Amino acid sequence: MTAVTALAEESITGFLDALAAKVPAPGGGASAALHLGQAAALVAMVARYTTGPRYAEHESLVTTVCERADAARARALRLAEDDMAAFTGVIESYKLPKNSTARAAGIAAAATRAAAVPADVADAAAEVIDLAEALLPVANRNVISDVAATADAARAAATTARVNVEINLPAVTDPSARESLLTRMRTIDDVAARADAVTARVRKLLTT
Repeated sequence: MTAVTALAEESITGFLDALAAKVPAPGGGASAALHLGQAAALVAMVARYTTGPRYAEHESLVTTVCERADAARARALRLAEDDMAAFTGVIESYKLPKNSTARAAGIAAAATRAAAVPADVADAAAEVIDLAEALLPVANRNVISDVAATADAARAAATTARVNVEINLPAVTDPSARESLLTRMRTIDDVAARADAVTARVRKLLTT
């Protein structure tokens, strides 16, 4: 699989084979996006099990969760592909003639793009945590373990995205872009703590 191959057309085996191969992409950034996609899919599944007469009073919330989660799942696939393309751009920029203005500018632009994509993954992961937090109090108890799975996958998306932002930051030369990325990454500890809290709440419910 190349960086420009549509990820949606790949099998799980094909993606994992490519991930394990000695190729520039996919890598950790695409994996972060797929963590996001799994988190979104899981919370959507829980929402769809939280339907019917027993949950009628929560229909509006459940509908909203489904719609937002499905949108996040589709976005995750796009972000995975964007990440592979962005990292390929970084590799290509380093192939430009050394000590040239074009090379320096190209590396800076490519690194900024390569950092922006995982930053978007992290933002979307926080939104999926929002959905898990909202759904948990009313979710079908038979599938609440999957709310914890949602939180853990979203946490992995956010923290994996963070290191993929950080590895590109040294080459980001635009001060405003750099500060924006740093500001966005300062929220990740809170996202991780929120995810951990959701998982803890689920585990408590499972033992009561």
